[in-house]
Amino acid sequence: MLTHSSLGRSAAWLALAVGLLLLIPLVAMRFTAEVSWKPGDFVLAGALLFGAGMSYLVVARRAPRRMQRIAAALVIAFLLVAVWAELAVGIFS
Repeated sequence: MLTHSSLGRSAAWLALAVGLLLLIPLVAMRFTAEVSWKPGDFVLAGALLFGAGMSYLVVARRAPRRMQRIAAALVIAFLLVAVWAELAVGIFS
C-alpha cells in the first residue's frame, strides 16, 4: 500500500517517465516531417499521460485486491487511448 511519501516519490518517477516518453516525438520530429507536434501538443500529451498515471496510482493506493488494480489499469488505459485517438484523428466525430 502506498503512503503519502511513497505517492510523492511515485509521482516524481511518473513525471520522469512521461518526460522520457515525450522525447520520442521530439526526436522523431528531427528525422521526419510526418511527426509535427506543436508545443501545445507536448503539453496536452504530458497532461494526459501524467493524469492517467496519477489516476492509476491513486486507485492502486485504495484498491485492496490485485484484480481491482488490474481492472482499474485497463479502464484507465482504455480511456487514455480513446481520448488520445479522438484528439489525434477524431475517430468519434
